[in-house]
Amino acid sequence: MSTTSSSTARPSVAELPPDVPRTFGEYLRSFGPGILAVLSWLGTGDIVSAGVAGGNYGYALMWAMVLSLVVRYLFVSMIARYQLCNPRGEGVLDGLARLHRWYAPFLFFAVLFWGHLSSSYMLAGVGEISAQISGVGTKFMWEVIWVAIALSLIFRPAYARVELLFKILLGLLAASLLGCALWVGVDPVAAVRGVFAFEIPPQHGPFGAVLVAVGMVGAVGGSLVNLVYPYFIEQKGWRGPAFRRLQRYDFILAVVAMVAFNLAVWTLGAELVHGTGRSIGTIDDLANLLGGVLGNAGRLLFLLGVFAAVFTSIVGAGLGLACLASHAWLRWRAGNNEPLAVSYREAPVYRYLVLWIIVSPLVWLGRAEFISLTLIANSVTVVMIPALAGGLWCITAKGAFIGEQYRNRWWENAVMALVFALALYGVIEAVQSILTQLGLL
Repeated sequence: MSTTSSSTARPSVAELPPDVPRTFGEYLRSFGPGILAVLSWLGTGDIVSAGVAGGNYGYALMWAMVLSLVVRYLFVSMIARYQLCNPRGEGVLDGLARLHRWYAPFLFFAVLFWGHLSSSYMLAGVGEISAQISGVGTKFMWEVIWVAIALSLIFRPAYARVELLFKILLGLLAASLLGCALWVGVDPVAAVRGVFAFEIPPQHGPFGAVLVAVGMVGAVGGSLVNLVYPYFIEQKGWRGPAFRRLQRYDFILAVVAMVAFNLAVWTLGAELVHGTGRSIGTIDDLANLLGGVLGNAGRLLFLLGVFAAVFTSIVGAGLGLACLASHAWLRWRAGNNEPLAVSYREAPVYRYLVLWIIVSPLVWLGRAEFISLTLIANSVTVVMIPALAGGLWCITAKGAFIGEQYRNRWWENAVMALVFALALYGVIEAVQSILTQLGLL
């Protein structure tokens, strides 16, 4: 692919890239894409999962969650390095398409499937939480309101406005989740032991602790939503190796925040549920337990944090996944080595994809059983993880793709091999689990 083809594949965010920061204050003011990425990843599923794990295993399995996020940091940093440092100036998807011609259509249809179902779940959550917090209107009314607000943010090419909103909601999340954890109380000795002792507690529930840990590490590394981060980098205006250090610091800060939020929710599960005979299955379960301990103020504080997590996931998915799918569509039509006639945010297909991801979930309201939909979506997502992990490993390990200077070092290849192996193991276990539930095994 020529330099011309890769440059036309990128949206014209600004005529000139921003200056590379030189002082500590300039670095702080420049951070943003990492915050957009992690808040796009963090949703009700993550919050419930952390609460359930804390309820089932107490503090003992915390190390698996921390390890999974460390692996995600390393994995996504390699993706970002490709985006910034490859000699063609091309996007990550362009590299995957050169690796194999089926990557572009594969990612296009994967986004259509996953974007619709994940937004369905998130939209139902944000409507329910808004109705509970406000005590006004119906769930459907709030869903329509937040869809309209999300569309106004995504359709208008104002990255800076979205970044500012995410930073504000990041502060709300910190006050909510960390505040609730401190309010309930944390056992610092047990928490430190849970993070660093690498304990394997006895099995609780249908899945053993080892499988839970493997699933956490394998799933986050090859997840489809990891591919939205390069589009946030691009919209920020970061292009070229000069921005590599800034990108690393940006993402470190964001992942540290995500670790803190997950540990906070895990702590709530460990303190409120573990050893009590209670269980957590939904956000409402955890909110009601908090209400019983902290009163209505604590419950409201927690729900505000969940709202921040869910709404940022909706906006982030619409913005990032629509860019990914639009890019995949244009690359699929143009071929692997041809220039794109238009940038993917300016193509008409981009708006159609935003509507599909954000608006189409409204058709399911009151007409679908979301537990089944979530099971199907997660099963298909697990099955496609090895294809993503393997492809990303190839383009970051080979000098022919990323350039000899920036290709993976031995330990980075070891991380990628670990994620790929765990992803394959996760597929086998997921298929066996589904077949068992269906009575076929």
